[in-house]
Amino acid sequence: MYAPFFGLRQAPFSIAPDPRYLFMSERHREALAHLLYGLDGGGGFVLLTGEIGAGKTTVCRCFLEQIPANCNVAYIFNPKLTVTELLQAICDEFHVQVPADALTVKDYVDPLNAFLLAQHAAGRNNVLIIDEAQNLSADVLEQLRLLTNLETSERKLLQVVLIGQPELRGMLARPELEQLAQRVIARFHLGALSEAETAQYIRHRLTVAGLTGALPFDRKALRLIHQLTRGVPRRINLLCDRALLGGYAGGQAQVTPAIVRQAAAEVFDAQTATPARKRRRRPDLVGVGLVALAAAVAGAGLTWGWQQQSTSQAARGGKSGEVAMATAASATSAPAGAASAARPAASAASSPAPSASSAAPAPLRLADWAPRDGDAWAALAQRWGLPLPAQADPCGTAAQHGLQCYRSASGSLSLIRLIDRPVLLTLQRPGQPPALAALVGLDGHQATLLVDGTPRRVALAELAGAWRGEFTTFWRVPPGYVGRAGNVMPLRAWLAAQLAHASGAAAPASAAASTPLGWAELSRQIQAFQASQGLQPDGRIGPVTLMQINRATGVAEPRLDAAR
Repeated sequence: MYAPFFGLRQAPFSIAPDPRYLFMSERHREALAHLLYGLDGGGGFVLLTGEIGAGKTTVCRCFLEQIPANCNVAYIFNPKLTVTELLQAICDEFHVQVPADALTVKDYVDPLNAFLLAQHAAGRNNVLIIDEAQNLSADVLEQLRLLTNLETSERKLLQVVLIGQPELRGMLARPELEQLAQRVIARFHLGALSEAETAQYIRHRLTVAGLTGALPFDRKALRLIHQLTRGVPRRINLLCDRALLGGYAGGQAQVTPAIVRQAAAEVFDAQTATPARKRRRRPDLVGVGLVALAAAVAGAGLTWGWQQQSTSQAARGGKSGEVAMATAASATSAPAGAASAARPAASAASSPAPSASSAAPAPLRLADWAPRDGDAWAALAQRWGLPLPAQADPCGTAAQHGLQCYRSASGSLSLIRLIDRPVLLTLQRPGQPPALAALVGLDGHQATLLVDGTPRRVALAELAGAWRGEFTTFWRVPPGYVGRAGNVMPLRAWLAAQLAHASGAAAPASAAASTPLGWAELSRQIQAFQASQGLQPDGRIGPVTLMQINRATGVAEPRLDAAR
């Protein structure tokens, strides 16, 4: 109902676990990495717990989409079963043939064991995922432990992933389940979002839904949303959805704290809707639901030309591979193992406003500016410490200094936030030729461009009217990289060492040996890293993947400025 009013292609705050909307906070990335690790953990249990609505099932759905083709998966989402019922469900999920008169545990375990042995001989792994695992009884958990006894002399035949609420951890701490607890090879607890992450989460979902202009929530509204929802994604979705409906009903493109409070009163209980003190209902705040109904009838034919134009522009031209997933991923996805070095620009939305004494860049109107390509290239080169003689080919000069140019014809601000580096935007303004502008800073509402060497800020809504997604930047090339080829032999040792460094592990001995890590294993590690960064986990090495590896391992490259 309200999506076209805010320039969106679809409602952004559905509570359905849609992997497209997965917000890759640092916690979510670690949770997904734990599940991916479990695929090759050699058997045993992987444990993922989290508060109600924290995003466990959404992470699981994203995990399911990234499971390699050589894995058989059994997924059980209703585990309130007896031991026999659970075994029957597992056999059904794996398509294991059992005797028609099967009644006992042995009737199910024997054919399941034969199936797992055959799959192991064929080079396939088997993963059992149980959602809402806090509902498992003690005897069912013990049977699961016994299933992990199915093994060869080399490895166990079944990997079990348990996903549940926090009480699952308490269950596994019981003395009678100590043997199972000792078989947990990886565990992770998915907590609530911080105030900054809450703002980033809201911005991310709106961006995925098609938002190209300014965020419809002001800073005070974002802070209040975090207080009312306690950073739980499902509660954030419920509250933001109703608040946007309230803004639409009142014809307000900016959602204020008053609208958020009213929405909270309608979707939460009274105690949750008043976190600090009891608030008196203002007479001018009519119920969001009733006003929305009236507005829907009165304004059914209302359209917003500029919003439809923005939506159609966003829909033109498909993206694939790394860029497609990066665009849909969190706009503030930080690198694994380098959180202290990363400075996601989107977090600026939750930062305090600059003081009056700080030197804020003067605002810029694009219609009043005549950018020059040479100045833009010089500004980008200066950020990289790259000497750029007059009339020189920038990309050719960069190649002489270990850099390459990366160009995208269909990028997005989400992608630029993800790669977190200065870029040259190609501006397209009516009646004027295309021109380059150096973007050096980005926050939730404004971009910072360099104009005659001076940082100037421009509203994202105005920038969207002149930029169609084309940008260029530099990136530092790893040893052995040639063109776009990612399978070159000299790269393997470097990649193995960098990925080990990014994950916090010691570099494998084979990384420095004459025989580098096998490509199959290296490709699996690359896929896990790509998934943790919100990229398409295809195992291929392209510029965006290498940019993120550089960022995760602290390779010296310039970053976007924080909000000024």
